[in-house]
Amino acid sequence: MDFGFLVLIIGIMLVSWVVQNNLKRKFKKYSKVGLNIGLTGREIAELMLRDNHIHDVRVVSVQGRLTDHYNPADKTVNLSPEIYEGRSVMAAAVAAHECGHAVQHATAYGPLEMRSALVPIQNASGRIINTIFMVMLFGSFLMTGLDLFTVGLPIVIGCYFIFTLFAFITLPVEYDATKRALAWIDERNIVTSGEHGMAEDALNAAARTYLVAALGSLAMLLYYVLMFMNRD
Repeated sequence: MDFGFLVLIIGIMLVSWVVQNNLKRKFKKYSKVGLNIGLTGREIAELMLRDNHIHDVRVVSVQGRLTDHYNPADKTVNLSPEIYEGRSVMAAAVAAHECGHAVQHATAYGPLEMRSALVPIQNASGRIINTIFMVMLFGSFLMTGLDLFTVGLPIVIGCYFIFTLFAFITLPVEYDATKRALAWIDERNIVTSGEHGMAEDALNAAARTYLVAALGSLAMLLYYVLMFMNRD
């Protein structure tokens, strides 16, 4: 394995671990801070949906931790048990954030529409790149006269271009959902001024995970592009 590639992979993994670990710490910390208004995450989500005149989206509980997400395909706000049943600052922040995505969907927010359109292409690219790497790994032993890496490199670059495009389109989607969530919980007096700061801190920590993912994908794309340019 190329030493530069190894350093890049380790660096991306290390930064990602630090950011993810920071998010888990904040999740644990703010999950213990009771919300003054006393509503559950489910109640907050349903209230935000009603306030935005959204009546065709369901709020459901899903298993796991940090598994909260909005699914535009079946119009569901999916909340993990700690968020769905919780009455904490973290529950309020996450529930409102996921409803922010539902509001984006209802108002045809451009970046969300673009990301949704890219989902099948992103999934196909993932399958393609896994196949390419498997062929390059095992094919090199079977077809010694053929430089499979050089042949497969343009495909790898194409796949990483899709990954990177998807990751960067995700950034405005996530930051906008956070902005909508924080504005609404303030306007509705869901949080006190002190709770607002905690909610903002938690959601910003979550947003940084997407930023690191986007930068990591870009770094990998540039690495393969440089490798292609210098292949001779």
